[in-house]
Amino acid sequence: MTSSKPPRGKRADAARNRDQLLDVASRVLAAPAAETSMRAIAREAGVGIATLYRHFPTRESLVEAVYSDQVVRLTSGARELLASEAPAVAMRRWMDLFGNWVATKNGMLDTLLALIESGAVGHARTRDELLDAISAILDAGRAAGDLRPDVTAEEVAASLIGIFTVAHQAGGASVDGGAPVDGGAPVGGGASASVSGDAPVSGDASASGNASASGGASASGNAVTADRLLDILLDGLRPQRGA
Repeated sequence: MTSSKPPRGKRADAARNRDQLLDVASRVLAAPAAETSMRAIAREAGVGIATLYRHFPTRESLVEAVYSDQVVRLTSGARELLASEAPAVAMRRWMDLFGNWVATKNGMLDTLLALIESGAVGHARTRDELLDAISAILDAGRAAGDLRPDVTAEEVAASLIGIFTVAHQAGGASVDGGAPVDGGAPVGGGASASVSGDAPVSGDASASGNASASGGASASGNAVTADRLLDILLDGLRPQRGA
């Protein structure tokens, strides 16, 4: 009896092509330009347009996959950082991951908003997953005496959105020269902060962890940078010794 499954080598190639397309799409969609064409994404990934459409039949399906992949990276990133770093260091580096997630939505905002409006991408699920990631780091920090016990995940999320908004409005890029992006789905459940729709935000802080946990890169002159503000936020999250 002949199996209908494709050979293992072909399945591996298909998986590699899909991962490559997601990596390229994440990078290209973060660029400060108009929405990039599917053909340009396929060309950048080194595959034919037919291969792209085989994995992602529509632009909407590609954007949804990139969005979901980035959320998974954020949630798994929190666990991985806690496994190798002290909670305060893990929190600072996770903030960088969050900034990269915000930046990724730059070139897919219109499509993403349409998906959110149609219900294909849910605000509530994304919000809960992000808050769970922040809570995991906060809980570890409380247990280790590394982070304040009176701060909530919602407060951290709102602070992050505020930081990227202020950095963009002040014209300050990150140390990596991040480009401004738009963002907006509500994270904390209120109207005051959002991560995937209305307010312009900026965030391309490096996810490689090259910023220090509390010192980081200082702002150049009087420019407000996301990295500098994230360092200040982390300082505020540390327990006040002797207070």
